[in-house]
Amino acid sequence: MTELTKRILFAVPAAAFFFFITWLGDFYFVGLIILVALFIQRELSMLAAGAGFEPDNFFPYTIGMWILLSPYLPHALAIGMAIFLLFIAIQIFKSGDQALKQVIGTFFCGIYAPLGLLAILLIRNTGATEIGFALTIGLLLMVWGNDVFAYFGGKYLGKKKLAPAISPNKTWEGFFFGILGALVGLTIGYYAVPIELSVSLLVLAPVTLLISIFGPIGDLTASRIKRAANAKDASDILPGHGGFFDRFDALILASPVFYLYLYILKILGYVSF
Repeated sequence: MTELTKRILFAVPAAAFFFFITWLGDFYFVGLIILVALFIQRELSMLAAGAGFEPDNFFPYTIGMWILLSPYLPHALAIGMAIFLLFIAIQIFKSGDQALKQVIGTFFCGIYAPLGLLAILLIRNTGATEIGFALTIGLLLMVWGNDVFAYFGGKYLGKKKLAPAISPNKTWEGFFFGILGALVGLTIGYYAVPIELSVSLLVLAPVTLLISIFGPIGDLTASRIKRAANAKDASDILPGHGGFFDRFDALILASPVFYLYLYILKILGYVSF
């Protein structure tokens, strides 16, 4: 069985399950995103340790949970300040250069994935539940469309390397095909989900370029971290896909981009949800 076949056999039912939980929304979706975030944080912690920035065993998850639950917590800012003060108070008594590296590793592992995935929770909670569902599906299809088109475009037509020092397989040809893939994904999501949005496809279309820039940046960020840790994949928990970080690396940065785009559209009066 080829690696591509393994990826497809796992990806199709996994995507269907993710769509189903996205449709359910509420605490089902929140619970799934928290679970994904915890897996990513665990993988990131191991990679950071491999790169010489071993994080604290407890605080990355505490920070991450605070970030993800902040929209639902009373006194969220005060809780965050308390976590920050407690962490710094404990770290200050540790000696040696490794203590500083642990602070850096802890903050990165605690903030990076949870903050990115918080955006997808905010998107899912946008407007009425069916609006949030449609927007979330649109985001997922843009990211996946970008990934698929970039992969095949780069594989069969790629010649000019995009970032050879970080990810030798990425090409400019794949990058431009990825933009087309994101647009195809957005179009499918816009028309396939039987929900009327208060925004036209033309107004949403420019975000595909931003998704196609920051999604690959998320991918390159993951590649750079894995290279620093001398690791091929974040883990081997997902057949044909490596780890959760390998699978969600693009979504971690694409989600905030889409959320901010929708936020700006709302400020400018282009949307009413």
